[in-house]
Amino acid sequence: MLGITGASGVIYGLRLASELKKAGTELTIIVSDAAKKVMAAETPGGLEELAKSGSMLSEHDLDADVSSGSAKFDSTVVCPCSMKTLSAIANGYAFNLICRNADVAIKEQRKIVLVTRETPLSVIHLENMLKLARLGVVILPASPGFYHQPKSVDELVDHVVGKVLDVLRVESKLFKRWKS
Repeated sequence: MLGITGASGVIYGLRLASELKKAGTELTIIVSDAAKKVMAAETPGGLEELAKSGSMLSEHDLDADVSSGSAKFDSTVVCPCSMKTLSAIANGYAFNLICRNADVAIKEQRKIVLVTRETPLSVIHLENMLKLARLGVVILPASPGFYHQPKSVDELVDHVVGKVLDVLRVESKLFKRWKS
């Protein structure tokens, strides 16, 4: 499951969905209402592109199969993950389908990755991240590396998306690996 929230950086979620589709992953995509607004501002046409990568659900579809522990899904990625969504997940507040699915992933001990996008971070943000990390949630800030000397925004995006794919154990060659 891929959740896309209203944090800036929806390009990360779009690129991740595209790469997962290339890898043959069956993908359920949940886009929050706020993400749709951000997507319209940051990546016009992004929602239409996203629809090509998997089955799309609304954050309001609380009766969807991915809201249940009996549903078969391997992992949950929220990319980008707003601090509102991070807080809701950390505190068990399943107010929408993205948070409910993450709640299920945690209780069923499935892989969950939150690609956080906020700066600076407050103590509240950090405490919520720590609470989730202690539960086994992977906190993967959208912080691209520069050792590969990126030449474009796409290369910066690919570095972060490649890191997410690594956590999911999906092969990719999106970024140059460190060599000393």
